[in-house]
Amino acid sequence: MYTNRYIFTYAAVLVIVAAALLSLAAMLLKPFQERNLTIEKMRGILTSAQVTQANAGNAIPLFNKYIVKELVLDPKGNVLNTYSKSPKEDAPAFKIDLKKEYYNKSQNKPYKLPLYIADKDGKTIYIIPMRGTGLWGPIWGNIALTSDFKTVIGVFFGDASETPGLGGEITKPKFLNQFAKKTIFDDNGNFTSIKVVKGGVIKLPEAQRIHGVDALSGATLTSNGVNDMLHNVLESYLPYIKNHR
Repeated sequence: MYTNRYIFTYAAVLVIVAAALLSLAAMLLKPFQERNLTIEKMRGILTSAQVTQANAGNAIPLFNKYIVKELVLDPKGNVLNTYSKSPKEDAPAFKIDLKKEYYNKSQNKPYKLPLYIADKDGKTIYIIPMRGTGLWGPIWGNIALTSDFKTVIGVFFGDASETPGLGGEITKPKFLNQFAKKTIFDDNGNFTSIKVVKGGVIKLPEAQRIHGVDALSGATLTSNGVNDMLHNVLESYLPYIKNHR
């Protein structure tokens, strides 16, 4: 018959051993987890620029091939840092935490913004990372613009917990493909963003449909989140854009 002391000692040893093994596993897996996050981030950036062949196996070399420069901007559009060496994931811009920076912006504190510049088929593409809020949690993505910052080349969206079949459709081609060739400025140079329109762009005046896409049916709050993210993020880059258009 085992004593209570023996049972408690045995249980305590098991807990300590299990905790040690879990900590060791976490330490060993951390580099792989970080690499996976880096690859997914690169794939999102490349996908928005229509580098559609990017996958887990080739994302890093393709990123280093197509992304020729990474910038860190301040709220006034000034360039704080320029990085063009490889590996590109070592760039200060790549390491920026958007959640932290947009929180700082909401608190009227200094903040920094990343901007990626790609060269694809001899054409310059500007890629802006985005972060916002959906129905159940954060949403994020990238929007790629032509060299005059006016026309959308492509977008990429991701989400943490939007409802599959509803808000989760922001990640699907049917929604994403609407953005290509839309414009974020009108012919007079006024900023319009891209509006995600409930009921469809058909509800907009014909001249404004080039600045809109159809919202997701049955996912109003997620669609509103994408709409707000696009406007808020693009507006943050206007000082730099207006200086370089």
